[in-house]
Amino acid sequence: MPHSQTLEGNTGLVTVDLKQVAANWRALAALVNPAECGAVVKADAYGLGVARVVPALRAAGCATFFVATAEEAAEVRALTAESVIYVLDGLVPGSAPQLAEVGARPALATLDDCLEWAALCDSRDRVMAAALHIDTGLNRLGLSAADVTALAADGSVFNRIGVSLVMSHLACADVPGDAKNRQQLLAFEQLRAALPPAPASLAASDGLMLGADYRFDLVRPGYAIYGGQPSRELVAPVQPAVRVQARVLQVRELAAGDSVGYGAVWTCGTRSRIATVAAGYGDGFARSMSGVNGELRGQVSFRGRLAPVVGRVSMDLITVDVTHLGDGGPNRGDFVDLIGPGLTLEAVGQAGGTIGYEVLTRLSRRFHRHYVG
Repeated sequence: MPHSQTLEGNTGLVTVDLKQVAANWRALAALVNPAECGAVVKADAYGLGVARVVPALRAAGCATFFVATAEEAAEVRALTAESVIYVLDGLVPGSAPQLAEVGARPALATLDDCLEWAALCDSRDRVMAAALHIDTGLNRLGLSAADVTALAADGSVFNRIGVSLVMSHLACADVPGDAKNRQQLLAFEQLRAALPPAPASLAASDGLMLGADYRFDLVRPGYAIYGGQPSRELVAPVQPAVRVQARVLQVRELAAGDSVGYGAVWTCGTRSRIATVAAGYGDGFARSMSGVNGELRGQVSFRGRLAPVVGRVSMDLITVDVTHLGDGGPNRGDFVDLIGPGLTLEAVGQAGGTIGYEVLTRLSRRFHRHYVG
């Protein structure tokens, strides 16, 4: 538990272990060596605070960062003057000058992206680095095979921009045995052969676990750096780096037949002890983790012992059945874990019908961030 002074007045607490974040990155870097290991820090470093995470990763040796937007690129550039920054959303129309100003490199994903960046290079009479993002089967964002053929046939665009990276993204990397992984690998190798020689990147947190064939020159982990396990079968060499706690506001005794929460969807079968906790969907605790009669989903942990969420999750509050904890259960003012010992990101995501990535990025700013390590 963090120092008591940190807890005063806070209803919720996100404790980020920066030492563990750095250790996770170093472990991944060692795993993929000789490929370079970058770091994805978009969405405020997955909700953990880019202003603290980037310097920690920089000190650990990370030299390449990936963000989603021009605004995120500017924020990271203010934290590190010398690092390479790639913008995964590419060029939002009109954003090219802003990216050039902060020295960020767009991941060019359309022919229009390429032409706009080339035009900016022409106007400034200098070649500026960018990534080429090619689509190999995810069908979400990226240059198509036809686009690559057109660019290769012309050649003039490549003479006007500095292609510093050729990248793509895997659709099914979290399932190691999925045939689509190999299909995309082969498509990537085929398409990049038509492009100017440049470092290549295909794998993110899950893809880098597929083996050396998928790592190329640069990998782009995000979720794994923060302690998540992205693959359903392959265990990444990382440890949890975040703990999320919320305060108990009230504990009450209810009689058999009493209902709890909106809609009265859960009713006490016997005399019960119910703790009301200061967390809700306004804090990122999904409403889908509500507990109804016959189906309990969400859980919290108190001193390593699990207790189910009962009744509907509301914006600011959840109710938890702590009857079975007896005298060892929480009292007013105590903190319970929403993510922590016994409650992994993956388990919390599964309980809410989602994934750990979403659990992290939905954590509200209402919960105080506390940094250790």
